Amino acid sequence: MSKEHPKDTLTQRLGVLTRRETEARILIPVIEAMAEAFGKDEVHEVLRKTVVEIARKQGRELAADFGSDPAAFQETLEFWTQDDALQIDVLRDDGRYLDFDVKRCRYAEMYRALGVPELGALLSCNRDFALIEGFNENAKLTREQTIMKGAPCCTFRYDFGPSGEDEPV
Repeated sequence: MSKEHPKDTLTQRLGVLTRRETEARILIPVIEAMAEAFGKDEVHEVLRKTVVEIARKQGRELAADFGSDPAAFQETLEFWTQDDALQIDVLRDDGRYLDFDVKRCRYAEMYRALGVPELGALLSCNRDFALIEGFNENAKLTREQTIMKGAPCCTFRYDFGPSGEDEPV
């Protein structure tokens, strides 16, 4: 049974890094207690599904507030990069493709400092694909590696598909 809640503006006010740390500090002991009581794999699967649905909904809300085109999506990156949370190198931004590498991820640093890098992947990295689905159902994300999983950078490759003017008549 899903119930509608008031619009969530916390991310816009705090930035994502502060929000994720606050959430993690509350969730970690709850997740650990539930994993002990019900099994880690089962609890992590419920957590994964829940986080994905939250991210998809947040993507839809961002699109409603900003629009769903690549320029609007790039504008929303300010929430994730706020407080120097991510250092990114944009490799391509041509109106269809937005490709960037994350060279430093303070989210990964924060989850490691809290001693739960595996939960960092579940609570943060896990959101990226569902968020873009909710933001623009035609957009696709490819990501081959993440800092959270030990790679030297995160590879984000967004394809927003052809614009309407490029399609044959």
